[in-house]
Amino acid sequence: MMVEQNKALVLQFYKAFDDRKIEQALALLAPNFVAHLAGMPEPLDGQAFKQFGMSFFLAFSQGEHVFDEVVISGDRVVTCGTFTAIHLGEFQGLPPTGKQISLSIMHIDRVEDGKIVEHWGQGDALGLMQQLGIVFLPGPKLLPFILRGAASKLFRKAGT
Repeated sequence: MMVEQNKALVLQFYKAFDDRKIEQALALLAPNFVAHLAGMPEPLDGQAFKQFGMSFFLAFSQGEHVFDEVVISGDRVVTCGTFTAIHLGEFQGLPPTGKQISLSIMHIDRVEDGKIVEHWGQGDALGLMQQLGIVFLPGPKLLPFILRGAASKLFRKAGT
């Protein structure tokens, strides 16, 4: 019974975020909430998590979490799937692109006393940057030319 309640609570959190009901989503977090996010050097407390979430929320509209897997183990709920949205606001200094983004995500949320107390989050940040045009990765046909150019520069420097 508690397992199903934990699952419902976590899914309600993501649904509230998607429905742009931020206060409703934040109300599901415990006062001692801590978030561990990939790429962040330190865990975030509730206030820092809210700031991070708001920057994402304001930059991306029409967001939707679609979970392919929801696994519950005791007080932990694991959600794996995709987050899609449209980039309509400034994000980390990048002006809106109007591009649709889709990134793979995996979350682990720990529930205690009917609130989310801990969150671990992993999202495809490189994929997001590529979709927004910030990062360019060469395709297989271009890679040999790039490597040849880099090697040529290296040998020219060695010969000087």
